[in-house]
Parts: sequence; structure tokens; C-alpha cells
Amino acid sequence: MHILITGGAGFIGSHLAERLVSGGHSVTALDDLSTGRLENLAAISDSPDFTFVEGTILDRDLVQTHVDAADVVFHLAAAVGVKLIMEEPSRSILTNVGGTENVLHAALKDKKPTFVASTSEVYGKATKFPFSEDDDLTIGATKNLRWSYACAKTLDEFLALAYAREAALPVVVLRFFNTTGPRQTGRYGMVLPNFVQNALAGKPLMVHGSGEQSRCFGHVYDVVEALMRLMATPEAFGQVYNIGTDQEVTIRSLAEQVIAATGSASEIQLIPYSDVYPEGFEDMNRRLPDVSKLEKAVGFRPMRTLAQIIDDIIAEKQATGLN
Repeated sequence: MHILITGGAGFIGSHLAERLVSGGHSVTALDDLSTGRLENLAAISDSPDFTFVEGTILDRDLVQTHVDAADVVFHLAAAVGVKLIMEEPSRSILTNVGGTENVLHAALKDKKPTFVASTSEVYGKATKFPFSEDDDLTIGATKNLRWSYACAKTLDEFLALAYAREAALPVVVLRFFNTTGPRQTGRYGMVLPNFVQNALAGKPLMVHGSGEQSRCFGHVYDVVEALMRLMATPEAFGQVYNIGTDQEVTIRSLAEQVIAATGSASEIQLIPYSDVYPEGFEDMNRRLPDVSKLEKAVGFRPMRTLAQIIDDIIAEKQATGLN
């Protein structure tokens, strides 16, 4: 099959592209390189089965051209990262809503199977744990621009599911929970690569807030495996799935584990949110996914441990020095 990946030079997109090419598929990666990097694609850049196109998902004609040429579309392009969202909220909204509209509109023409990346952010300030796909969503006040990303991705989900119902578009929505691993950059506020980078450099690990907020970190390899299985499961179309682990860890404990794994002498410093983000930031205390729906659909649940994830990121940082 020929597969289009929007955001194909990004962290998740590049791993997916490698997996697809190694599996005998031909792949086109569309990316504007605003956050993606060509070096992420080094392993397949010379493959006759891979094509890179520099361009934006906001270019409707460009998107239509490449969706028309594809058999399956993985829509991963988005403006992501807390730092980027807080500094450029309008860009986040316009890219995430307008770009997804362009991809879905293009897919409607020939009803191309399409996978839309969403986020655990859509659960907002929900206090029912673990988060299940059919739970009500609780978003914060509009003055807190942190929630603009959650609202934009929620609208993406509504649009995808509307097309599935109205036009029988074969679409799957995927809510990522703190996917991390090799190639993830810390430039936009991603916590684990930042911690590893600082620990290896002997710099303080900056923990925002109290450090008692908890997250569940999933390995990008497990996410790609889930994506591959969903691609081969027509029964998944028209559905929303969580993708993540249920191994919960506080951010302070995460910092401690990174220091131990690197053998670093780095200290942990607690930094108030107000010293890091502009006005309008609000955090949530927990994010804990229920992944039973995914497991029932495709017979798989992410299982790589946090220790494995940390070790893989350390190995990459030591080998490349990338940040």
C-alpha cells in the first residue's frame, strides 16, 4: 500500500514511517519542518519506497494531491507541546483545526481510511479515573489558554466522527497519553527528554509546580505497534481509542528515576508554573488511561516499562547529543 503520513518528519511520524517502509509499504511524509526534523528520517531517506514532501497541512490543494495518491492516511501533523501552545495559542488552534479539516475533507473524496491523532488533553480536568473513551470531558475556562489545544483536538474528534457518521468515512481517532522515546525533542516542553538531557549534562532537573502531578508515559514503539494493528482492523473505524500505559508516576519521581539511571549528580529544583509559562496556564494533577478498549479491538496494550523508556532515551542522547 501507499501511505501518507502528515507530520511524517516528527517524533512519532518518523518512527511510523520506518516501520511501514520496513514492512514493504511505500510512504510519503508531508511535513512543514516547524517541529519535525529531516534527521529523524535518516534511516529511510534513501529508500525508493519513501518520499518526503515539505509543505503544510494548511495547503488544501497540496493535501488533496497527496491524499488522492494514498491508500491510507495517518494524520499526525499538529502544533504540540505545552511551551508552544502557551506561546503561540492561535497557531495551535488554526493548525490543529484547519489542518485536520483539510485532511478529512481530502479523504472524503474516495473515502480513504484515515487515522487522526488526538490527545489525553481532551479529558481536561476530569476527576474520574482511569479515563475511558466515553467519559464526559471537563475543559477549563477560556481565559486559561492551555485549554485551547484540548478544545482544538476535541473539535478534530467531533469532525472526524461526524464524517464517519454522515459520509461513512473510515476514520479512527487515537488519544495519545504522553508518548515518548528516542527522537523526542525537549524544545517544546516535553518533560522526559529535558530531564535526560539535563541529567547527562549535570544540570538541575526543573520540576514544575509541586512535582506531585502524575503522568503515564508510553513508548513510541508501542504506539506504532498499536497504529499498525488498528490500520488492519476495519472494525476500529468510527471509534476513539486511548493509547498509553497505566504505569503512573509523579513528575518528581520521574526526575529521581532519571537521575538514578544516568548516575547523575544533578539536583531537582521545583519551579513555580508562573516562572515558566505566561498567564493562562493551568495543569491537571493526574492522567491515567483505560486502555481496555484498545486491547479488546487489536489484542495489544502498550507494555514497555518506564525504565525501558528512560534507558532508550539515555542511549540515544549519549549517542547523538541531540536535544
